[in-house]
Amino acid sequence: MDEAPIDRLLALMARLRDPERGCAWDVGQTYASIVPYTIEEAYEVADAVERGDRADLRDELGDLLLQVVFQARIAEEEGAFRFDDVAEAICAKLIRRHPHVFDASGAFLPRDRRPTDPAAIKAAWETIKARERAEKAAAGRGEAAGPLAGVSRALPALARADRISKRAAAVGFDWPDAAQVLAKVREEVDEVEESLGAGEPEAVFEEIGDLLFSVANLARHAGVDPEEALRRGTLKFERRFTAMAARLAAEGQILQDAPLPAMEAAWQAVKRDEKK
Repeated sequence: MDEAPIDRLLALMARLRDPERGCAWDVGQTYASIVPYTIEEAYEVADAVERGDRADLRDELGDLLLQVVFQARIAEEEGAFRFDDVAEAICAKLIRRHPHVFDASGAFLPRDRRPTDPAAIKAAWETIKARERAEKAAAGRGEAAGPLAGVSRALPALARADRISKRAAAVGFDWPDAAQVLAKVREEVDEVEESLGAGEPEAVFEEIGDLLFSVANLARHAGVDPEEALRRGTLKFERRFTAMAARLAAEGQILQDAPLPAMEAAWQAVKRDEKK
C-alpha cells in the first residue's frame, strides 16, 4: 500500500530534525523561532484566497500545514504530544462544539433532532466556548475565566480589537447603532487633535489607540472585517502609489526628487484613471 501523503510529510519532518543526518537549520529551530513563519504562512494563505489563485492556495496551505507538523515534531521529541494528538484534539473539539450536528460519538444526529435556528446555534456555540475557557482556567491553562478571556494576545491588534468588542457587545455593552459609533469616532479624533495641540506624546499615543479601537467598533457595526478592510486599503494605496511613480517616471521625473504638488497631481490622475 502506498504511504499516505501526511505520513510521508511526518517522516520527512522527522528526518529533517535528525540531529546527525538532518538539516542544521531545521534541527536548530524551537517553538518560538518558527512562530513568525507560521504567522507569515497564514497571511500568504489569505493572500492566495484574495487573489483567487487556487494553485497558489494549494501550495500555501501546504506551507501552513508544514508549520503544524514542525511544531508537533518538536513536541514529540520532548515527549509532550504527537501530531496524531493534535488531530485527535481538533476532532474532539469539532464534535463537542457541534452538538446540533453530531452525537457524542461523532455520528450525525437524526434530522428531527437537529436544531436549525441560527441564533440558537450561535448561542450554544458561545456557551460551549465559555465553558471550555472556564475549564482551561480551572486547570491552570490560559487566562483566568472572564467575559473577555481567551482572545489571543498574539492576534494582530486590529483583529483582536474586533474580537474583544464583539465579546463586550454579546453581553449588551455596545452602542445601539453605527451612527452613535461614528459620533464616538469623531469624539476620539477631537481628543487626538487636542493632545497633538498640547504637545503631549503619551496622551497622543493613548488617544490614537482609543481612536483605532472606536474605528474597529464602527467596522463591526457596519458588518465589515476591520483587518480585511485595512489590508485592502493598504493594497489600494500600494497599487496607486506604484502607478503614481510610474506616471512621474513617464514624465521624466524621479519619484524621490518630485515636488509634492507633482506627486499629488499624479496621484489624482491615477484615481481618475481607476474610475474610468
